[in-house]
Amino acid sequence: MQIRSAEFLRGVARSGDLPDDGLPQIAFAGRSNVGKSSLINCLTGRRALARTSNTPGRTQEINFFLINGAFHFVDLPGFGFAKVPLRVREKWGRLIEAYLRRAEELRAVVFLLDARHGPQPNDLELLNWLLAVEVPFIPVLTKADKLPKTKIAQALRSLREKAPILAACEPITFSAKTRLGRQTLLDRIGAYVS
Repeated sequence: MQIRSAEFLRGVARSGDLPDDGLPQIAFAGRSNVGKSSLINCLTGRRALARTSNTPGRTQEINFFLINGAFHFVDLPGFGFAKVPLRVREKWGRLIEAYLRRAEELRAVVFLLDARHGPQPNDLELLNWLLAVEVPFIPVLTKADKLPKTKIAQALRSLREKAPILAACEPITFSAKTRLGRQTLLDRIGAYVS
């Protein structure tokens, strides 16, 4: 799949404001600061389409991007550590849960995990939740450029041990910096939106 056009559609802070245009959606989920916005920018070839930051918790709404005029990328707020009050994190959690439960157009979730740290307890919670609601997912190990190849192999072994179902889904090793895994991920996404 190739991305020919990408534009920010809108940010949503309440589940009642979710778009209802019938277009397929691919959501991006993962811990705060795992690289969701950087990954979206890399996939679309647009440096600043999704806002990036070194500060966890920058994405505070569900952000919708129209891709090729045919489907949406959906950037979900990160979960886990973020320098925001607990009540705000809880609100994000409720918003994400409402979106994942109600989005009839949701075709798959790109499930981002930081290759440097392996699956954390809150990653496994999201995995269990996705399995419970039967949402297909594409596991992606981000920030691969920050690890030597031997450490990438260790990260994949850790994934097989801690979350064998993720490992069975053929995780994609990805780097927004070097574009490693970009076309592989685009092709996997394409299978869900074509």
